[in-house]
Amino acid sequence: MHLNHHHTSLAATELHHVSAGESGSPVLLVHGFPESWWAFHRLIPLLAEHHRVVAVDLRGFGDSAVAGPDHDSATAAEDLHQLLRHLDLGPVHLLCQDVSGGVAYRLAHAHPDDVRSLTAVEAGLAGFGLEGFADVTHGGSWHIGLLAAPPAVAELLLTGHERELLGQWAFPTMTTVADAVTADDVAEMARGYARPGGWRGAMGLYRSLLREGDELRSMRDQRRLDLPALAVGAYGGGFTAATLGEVVAGEVTTVELAGVGHHVALEAPAALADVVLDFLRSVDGPAAPQ
Repeated sequence: MHLNHHHTSLAATELHHVSAGESGSPVLLVHGFPESWWAFHRLIPLLAEHHRVVAVDLRGFGDSAVAGPDHDSATAAEDLHQLLRHLDLGPVHLLCQDVSGGVAYRLAHAHPDDVRSLTAVEAGLAGFGLEGFADVTHGGSWHIGLLAAPPAVAELLLTGHERELLGQWAFPTMTTVADAVTADDVAEMARGYARPGGWRGAMGLYRSLLREGDELRSMRDQRRLDLPALAVGAYGGGFTAATLGEVVAGEVTTVELAGVGHHVALEAPAALADVVLDFLRSVDGPAAPQ
């Protein structure tokens, strides 16, 4: 299936996104770390058989504009809102992965008319336990603290080591399916981080992770999300489902994929597509195109 590449100029930035599919309800795919839209390149054709699909590079990632030093999850969420308005695409079925959970939650909470349903894949939220992954004394990961450090420090240590970091640490550490992440996958995603300032998108999201817990809890207390929600767990078990259960008003549909690591869309695209398509059919109803 042919994938179409677009660069859309918005008021504050330029976003690169990829589209496929000509009919069906729209789906917006939002990557995590250490990823770009490319994390979904095997999933997109499977979803596009039934839906119009857009996979975006968040600001500071992939081929979107480099982020500024004060980038955060709120800015990333507003970027997505502006993109959906520009494309006249909403409401979309929103699928987020990994650290983009905070971005997706902010979008759905601030702009409920933009989001028809929410699917979270191996995702969590600050204020609901995700900060614990930064606690290295209890099994957390060092990279969160490094990426949340002042840009001059993080860029000094990371610049020039993009392919090694992704290929020798990030993907092998949390991937279960053998050979699911290829050398080409690593090279493509490392390319975006290797740009001047290419780490700043990730830095902004991880700084947000360590700061926004109180704000996200306050948002939950103000109003829970009133939309259909799907939690897909794998490496993280039931963590994603437990998190969505804290912020969604209704029942959360929950699926756990056995034998799959953290990078679900790369490791098990067919299984993920089956789960997501079943869920979207249940949301769209029997009149939706099959």
